[in-house]
Amino acid sequence: MFYTAGIEEIKSGKLTDVYFLRCVEVLKKRGLDKHVTGEVRASRLPASWNWAVLSGIEEVAALLENVKVDVKCMPEGTVFEAEEPVLTLSGNYTDFAVYETALLGLLCQASGVSTKALRCRIAAGDRDVYSFGARRMHPIIAPMIERAAFIGGMDGVAVTTSAELIGEKPVGTMPHSLILMMGRPEDAYKAFDEVISDEIGRVALVDTFEDEKFGALTAAKALGKRLFAVRLDTPGSRRGDFSKIVEEVRWELDLRGFKDVRIFLSGGLDEYKILEYNRFVDAYGVGTSISNAPVIDFSFDLIEISGEPVAKRGKMSGKKQVVRCSGCGKDYLIPTDTADMECGCGGPVDLLLKDMITDGKVVGDLRTPQDIRSYVVDHARQMDLEL
Repeated sequence: MFYTAGIEEIKSGKLTDVYFLRCVEVLKKRGLDKHVTGEVRASRLPASWNWAVLSGIEEVAALLENVKVDVKCMPEGTVFEAEEPVLTLSGNYTDFAVYETALLGLLCQASGVSTKALRCRIAAGDRDVYSFGARRMHPIIAPMIERAAFIGGMDGVAVTTSAELIGEKPVGTMPHSLILMMGRPEDAYKAFDEVISDEIGRVALVDTFEDEKFGALTAAKALGKRLFAVRLDTPGSRRGDFSKIVEEVRWELDLRGFKDVRIFLSGGLDEYKILEYNRFVDAYGVGTSISNAPVIDFSFDLIEISGEPVAKRGKMSGKKQVVRCSGCGKDYLIPTDTADMECGCGGPVDLLLKDMITDGKVVGDLRTPQDIRSYVVDHARQMDLEL
């Protein structure tokens, strides 16, 4: 068996911390159920991040559909800061209490993945960046990982099912095992070229047996002008001054008339390594640092009970709204009944918490992964987000 939960178990509220079940039991037996409002927010962001990307909203909508609640949230893909509520939920407490565990789980991990992906996207500039990290996580969540990575700005994902679910084609060419099985790199390159559709670019993995520089020249000799790119996936024990190695590969290819052949790097990359290698690299495959990204430590807190503001120590009570100025990009946290909010710069403002679910019915706009990705990447460029 696989140690995973099914959709019905999640939707039925069985994926909950047991103390919520005990809380509901007490409230129901004492007749103390009340209409409440709670909010999801992160008091701080991990790894000294100044911003994060909200992801997982579509799954939250699926979780809470047909539950007697009203939900307002930021659109999926919104860049937010610490202390800003990204979602508010209103309803009778016992109707939704058992979903808190799953609700937070859906948002925390996906948002961390999308945030790390966008950081890598920003670091890479106009270079292509692909998600290669599904193998580092349980396979049951590979589609979630790669959807979140794609939303965050990845140009493609590697796992077949993940790509199908987001309406994309999977990316990837040859593993080291093909070269090991064929015995000689040039035999593997030629076999790949003869067998695989011309729609797939000829990307030669050049460091299985050879030094990277000489491996790139072997690929160039074997495939000639059909060679699209060389990929370096050098293990850490062999990297040394890796920037210099990559520079040598570029030099030798250019010297022999292969200036159009791209250099593709994978293995042990994050946004900081990308910045280090950008000078000579055309594309990246990023794995573990995205799929194993720090989670966004969201919490859910009650902020209103029976219409009265209330919150535990360390939390601000009352319903809130996040307002963003589209002129200067500044965010404001305000009470929901604040009227005529204006930014000091005079620019137009937008309310970020929008209706997603009303009385159990999904009324919000669930956009395609492609539209969300464009929203994320465009916003990052407009706001000139910094790492």
